[in-house]
Amino acid sequence: QVQLVESGGGLVQPGGSLRLSCAASGRTFSRAAMGWFRQTPGKEREFVAVISRNGGVINYADSVKGRFTISRDNAKNTVYLQMNSLKLEDTAVYYCAAAPFVVGDSRPQSYNDWGQGTQVTVSS
Repeated sequence: QVQLVESGGGLVQPGGSLRLSCAASGRTFSRAAMGWFRQTPGKEREFVAVISRNGGVINYADSVKGRFTISRDNAKNTVYLQMNSLKLEDTAVYYCAAAPFVVGDSRPQSYNDWGQGTQVTVSS
């Protein structure tokens, strides 16, 4: 099991940037694929990005491709989401999640452990 704590959310203007962090505790972090998801009220949780155990395989949702970058530092038990060129529609609660696989996927049900979420608000 992995305990996850997100940070770095906040209020930003359109076109701005934020960097989210997800700190993990537990010995299994380096064996888990890590994903970022987001959710807005009344909608299902949406896949954002996923990174494999060793960082060699990365996938993004089409809506964030070219603007967001996922990365991980296994020595620090942390996964990051760099978000650039933010748009109004990026407003959501962002969650990190851990999947017990080498390479994760876009389905929330593949992930065993979730953080509590961090709010990102893009507004002028």
